[in-house]
Formats: sequence, structure tokens, C-alpha cells
Amino acid sequence: MSRKLALGITLLLSLAAAPASATASATDAPTGTAEEQRLDRAAPQEILRRSGFDAVAPEFARALGRAHSYGEAERVVERQGSALWQRAVDRAQGRGAVNAKAGDLSRDDDRPLYWARIAMTRELRQWEPTGFGVSDTRHSRLIRVLESTSRGHDSIRYPKSDPAGHRLKRILVTGFDPFTLDRDTRISNPSGATALALDGTVIDTADGPARVETTVFPVRWDDFAEGTVERTLRAHLPRVDLFTTISQGRAGRFDIERTNGAWRGGFPDNENLSRTETVPVTDPASQPQWTSTTLPYKEIVSAETGRFPVYDNTKVTEIPAGQTAPVVRPDGPTDGSTAREGGGGNYLSNEIAYRATLLRDRLGLHDRLPGGHVHTPILEFGAGNTDPATGEITDPEFVRNRLDIIAQVRQILTTAMNARP
Repeated sequence: MSRKLALGITLLLSLAAAPASATASATDAPTGTAEEQRLDRAAPQEILRRSGFDAVAPEFARALGRAHSYGEAERVVERQGSALWQRAVDRAQGRGAVNAKAGDLSRDDDRPLYWARIAMTRELRQWEPTGFGVSDTRHSRLIRVLESTSRGHDSIRYPKSDPAGHRLKRILVTGFDPFTLDRDTRISNPSGATALALDGTVIDTADGPARVETTVFPVRWDDFAEGTVERTLRAHLPRVDLFTTISQGRAGRFDIERTNGAWRGGFPDNENLSRTETVPVTDPASQPQWTSTTLPYKEIVSAETGRFPVYDNTKVTEIPAGQTAPVVRPDGPTDGSTAREGGGGNYLSNEIAYRATLLRDRLGLHDRLPGGHVHTPILEFGAGNTDPATGEITDPEFVRNRLDIIAQVRQILTTAMNARP
């Protein structure tokens, strides 16, 4: 499918799936962001109800209503944003009661975190404090605080040793929110589920135990342009032994993306915004067109890590030096070429890989820090449950696929750590 055709289909799907009010007059236009406008659809509401996360936003709104100053409101946002992240991690890792209040949705599900955060941001956006004023700038800051705390951006902690006194190696992993939600509002992202399942866990490697810390990023072009990736990762990359950004990629396979490109291809994000341009970074004068993985891809590809095949993906799309038309290169870019697609395409999965590896290189860590991007298989629903309009929000095959992907990522991390020099 061509990219133009894909963009057209996505736009049509978005219009078809939009609430009736979206086609009404300007005076009746829905309020809130595109993400917030999806919240009241049937699937998000069922996900929240069946996970017990439907109480999160109302509790948050009540706490905000009790704030008597901006400082108190900021503390509410920080506390409850962090609590949402921790609650999602605890749920994914089997901590907490299993009862009717907690819901019957599989614990490995990443979607309750996403939709509860969206419900909280909507409450915060609509909040009108009593007895004090909040400027637009401060209101926007509160939303940024909620975003960062509820994504685990500020909770990355590496203890020096485990409870038994063993020195801990350090692994950093990032995931993503669900996306293409106008195509199917039921969608889950296995990279986000993996982040929740692995955060704060310890894996055994040839060099001893390794602590995994994780975080999740939005599927929004503008957040990336504003530096959310670099701001979150900069302090940690010099201190870790391995990192990998993770996203959902192709059907039925994992890919270790060899090369990342400095180009945004314009596919709509979760706010239905498109960006077609060179990836915007600080100091663009020194910006390379390509960055490369330093993950031990040969060892990962040859290892038995799980039921899905794992590939060393070397394909890119470039404009060769001195030319104007894009060319697909199966074996990577040629000298002096201009990027149009990295191995992971030209969407935000390629961009996070590009930004993280460029940051690695600008910090002088290229030769000592293994890092790059892993694309997981697409998380698919079971046969007979593929219709977005009539399908169930979950099924046994859907859960099995997600659990198998999470387990295989864990094995890929173990293999990568064991292969370090």
C-alpha cells in the first residue's frame, strides 16, 4: 500500500469513526483534544470499567476540587500521575487484589493506563479552580506534569544492588501508547504492555542480575519536537549498560532495526496531526541523516528467544547523493544520501530510535553502550474478532499474543546483555 493511499484511508476511517457531533456546526464542535474526544466511545469505557480504572479520573477531579492554591494543585497532579503509573505497573505484574472492583480484564493489558490518563487530562483541561486563578501557561504546565509522571518519565531509579547484595546491571526500555485508534479503538500496543510488565524487574544475565527500568512515550509528533525523548533519557544513558526503544511493527515478526533515518513521513499521530520534514533536533547543523544500532543484532537474531522469528532489518529508503528520487536500499544507506525511511519506516518508532541513538552518539557513548530499536509483531485479535465495530475488546488469542511478545522481549534483552563485550 502506498503512503498516500494509507493516509487517505486513515483520514476516511477517522471521519467515519468520529462522533456525530464532529460533523455538526462549528458551534457544536466537540471540545478537548482528538485523544480526549475518543474517550466516550464504547471500547475505552469498557476497558476502563473492566480494569477498575474507571474510578481514576473521578477521584482525580475530586482531589483537584479540594486544592486551594496552584501549589496544592501541582502536588495533586504529581501525586496522582505517579500513582497511576505505579498502579498500572502493579497490575501488570500481578500485585494488588483480584476482585470485582479490579475488573476481569487481563492484567497484562496496557490500555487501562492509556485511557485513564486521557480521562485525567480531560478533567485537568476542564478544571476551573475555586478561589484562585491559573494562567494558561501554568495550566499547560500541569498537563505536562501529569503526562510525565503518569508515563514513568521521572520514576526511573536504579538501586546499586538487589536485596541479596548483588551489584545490578542497568537496562533502560521505552514503549509507546496505542495508536491508529480511529481505525480500531480497541487497539493495544505490546510495547507499552512490555514496559509495564518489565518496569523494576530483574533479569538474570551472564554478568549477574540486571535491573530493568521502563517508560512510555506518546504517539504525538509535537511532543517529540519539544524534546520529550531527550529530556527523559539524557540523564540515564551514561549510567546504563544497555537500552532499547520498542514499538509495534510488522505482522508475525520481530525486527532489530539496523539503521534509523532523520525523516518524518507525515502519517497522522494520535492527535490526527501530520508532520513531513527532517526530524527536528537541537543543533541541526551537526545532525546526521542516519544513525545505527549498537545492539548485538547478530546474536539476537540467531538466539532462540520465542515463537516469533527475529530479523536483522537492514532496508532503508534514501535519496542518493546528487539525485532527487527516493530509492529503496535492501542493505542500508549509501554515502552522502538523504534519509526518507529508516529500517523502522518514517513514523514515530523510527524517530524515537533516531533520537535515542543520536543522543547516545552526542554523549560520546557509541562505542561502549549497546542500544537501538526493537520492533515487535503487530498485536492481533483472534480469528472472528477482527471487526472494530462488533468485536470484543479482548479474546484468548489476543492475550496469548501479548504475553508471548512480552516474554520474547525479555529474552531478547537477556540475549543482548549476554552478548555485551
